[in-house]
Amino acid sequence: MAIQVAVCGPRDCTVKDARNAQEIGRLLAERDAVVICGGYTGVMAAVAAGARSAGGTVVGILSRPDREHANPDLSIVIPTGAGEARNNIIVNSGDAVIVIGGSWGTLSELALAMRHGRAPVVQLGGWRLLDQHGDPVPGVRHATSPEHALELTGLWL
Repeated sequence: MAIQVAVCGPRDCTVKDARNAQEIGRLLAERDAVVICGGYTGVMAAVAAGARSAGGTVVGILSRPDREHANPDLSIVIPTGAGEARNNIIVNSGDAVIVIGGSWGTLSELALAMRHGRAPVVQLGGWRLLDQHGDPVPGVRHATSPEHALELTGLWL
């Protein structure tokens, strides 16, 4: 069975986050991993484009009940009609979760992944979560580059 990696990030992302997502998509495709994402714009579109450019498979788990506005780089489209509850489906579908950038929806995906023990959870850019003492929340692995993000998943050791 193929390795599946959920890649989460905001629909309105920075240029840097889009570049990182595209590179992560390409690197995942080169390793024959299936990319799972939200299927729309921003980080989701960039990771899909990167994976497809390298011949990879990209599954979009859509919030809508139809394919409207789905990214054209998706290989497989799954309309759920579940709204933001689809975030749970995305993170539970991955053998690892990579979070790129930050937004409230992305934060919810990171929190769901941590809550459900979807280890490893790797973050590249975006917000840093701190506990009540100002210390980093344990468990999230922080990457410095797309290559480092894949390394931190530990899936290809």
